[in-house]
Amino acid sequence: MILPFLFSGPADEMGRGVFTSENIEAGTLVEIAPVIVMTADERKLLDQTLLHDYIFEWGENNDQCCMALGYVPLYNHSYSSNCEYEMDFEAGHIQIRTMRFIKAGEELFINYNGKWNDKTPLWFDAK
Repeated sequence: MILPFLFSGPADEMGRGVFTSENIEAGTLVEIAPVIVMTADERKLLDQTLLHDYIFEWGENNDQCCMALGYVPLYNHSYSSNCEYEMDFEAGHIQIRTMRFIKAGEELFINYNGKWNDKTPLWFDAK
C-alpha cells in the first residue's frame, strides 16, 4: 500500500527521494511495503554492491537483512525526519508513518537510525 499522492522524484544532492503532492496529517500511515529477507551470508555479498545503501538490518537480533519493495528504499535520511519506519518481522513488511504535518511538495524523510529523532552519527557521517 502506497498512498496515491506519494511520488518519487529528484532530491537535491541525494539522488531520488519520496515526495507528496498533497498535505499529510501527522500520524498518517503512508506506505506498507513487503520485504525480501536475506541471510547474514547474503548480506556480506550485498555489502559489496550498491544495494548496501538500500537494505535494512532485519530480525529480532539484526542477524538478517532485507530489501524493502515499494518506495521504502528511496526515502532519504534526516536526523530530524518527518516520518518513522516500523518493521513487522512476523508480517514481513516495513511501514512508514508521518511524525508531523507534511505540506504538499515536501520531501518525506526517515531517520536511518530507526527512531525519527535519533541523532547518532551514521556510517556516512562518521569521521
